[in-house]
Amino acid sequence: MDKRLKEIMDRKIEIRSLLKTGKNADGSALDLETLKSEIETLNQEETEIRTRLDIANGINLGKIPANVVPKPDAKKEPRKAVADIYDTVEYRKAFFDYVKTGKMAPEYRDVTTSSDAGAVIPTTTLNTIIDKLLSSGMILPLVTRTAYNTGLSIPVSSVKPTATWVADGATSPVQKKTTGSVVFGAYKLRCAVGVSLNLDAMALSAFEAAIANNIAEAMVIGLEQAIISGSGSGQPTGILTATPTITPVSVSALNYKIMTTVEGLVPSAYENGSVYVMNKATYMDYIGIVDTNGQPIARTNYGIDGKTNKTLLGRDVIICDYLPSFDSAAAGATFAFIFRMKDYVLNTAFNVTLRQYEDYVTDDIVRKAIMLADGKVVDTSSLVLLQKPAASK
Repeated sequence: MDKRLKEIMDRKIEIRSLLKTGKNADGSALDLETLKSEIETLNQEETEIRTRLDIANGINLGKIPANVVPKPDAKKEPRKAVADIYDTVEYRKAFFDYVKTGKMAPEYRDVTTSSDAGAVIPTTTLNTIIDKLLSSGMILPLVTRTAYNTGLSIPVSSVKPTATWVADGATSPVQKKTTGSVVFGAYKLRCAVGVSLNLDAMALSAFEAAIANNIAEAMVIGLEQAIISGSGSGQPTGILTATPTITPVSVSALNYKIMTTVEGLVPSAYENGSVYVMNKATYMDYIGIVDTNGQPIARTNYGIDGKTNKTLLGRDVIICDYLPSFDSAAAGATFAFIFRMKDYVLNTAFNVTLRQYEDYVTDDIVRKAIMLADGKVVDTSSLVLLQKPAASK
């Protein structure tokens, strides 16, 4: 429906409602002459709009002949579908040549934003990199991933409305909900890419696999390290850097009582999806702890594939190398935590570009991949930090 026509219809409905009540919204008396004049003007404008739309529809249906401008004779060519330039075999081969020689065909160099931006990694190779990132990472598959432009703002709220029982005919107070936001920037993640095989004798598929392996292995570590403990300065803000809603638990020794205390701090609303994250050495220490009945609290089950499913008091445990073990953690340092990982948002621009240059000191050809990413915790309600006691002063 035409936008102006809808506005006219809405205004006429509003006027009809006023005529039924006999008063304006503020309770004052209606000016009938003014309303009558306005309705006449609206009706006239509505008639003109509908006439114009009928003529346009008639032309589209062929009922009214349009003024057709003859086109000069030209050879008709089939319309080509718009394809992803980075996913063509031609571009993949050009990218291969760029890595070998450092030169990219001009028609492909023009797609970058600057003369020294290097080359965009082909879509096929890029998809392989993303798949490897998600399959080889321990933390990355668990967080919420987005791919928006810089400046993404996620609204967050710290106040939840409550329902109250009221008597018949009574009302409840209106509850105002304060809302803030978390804004994402874009930090540069860089990794050096080394292809040790002889490029001149390498097939295109083998080259793409080698590039994907090198980039994925380097970037998955950089991304996951930032998710856990990123400082937020020049890199994403990590989970350990966020301000927790729950007071961190000081743990001087690993025992069953500490585990039950920590479990009691997790809000029931965040029970599902919250997991333990810790070093493997810390988890092995937990395996040796038994309850009062002599049963291990870290019960290990075996899946149908023969792999162990690690849990603590029924809660899944994620093993990673980005946290210190309990024994090696410094005073006041976090060695484990419980968190609902989907409450961490990683906004990543996966348009990875590859540049290469010569290191004149070592005479090596250095290839580096660059991507932009930022991440933040959007809800800390499930975060429970386990820390070594602070050093006594």
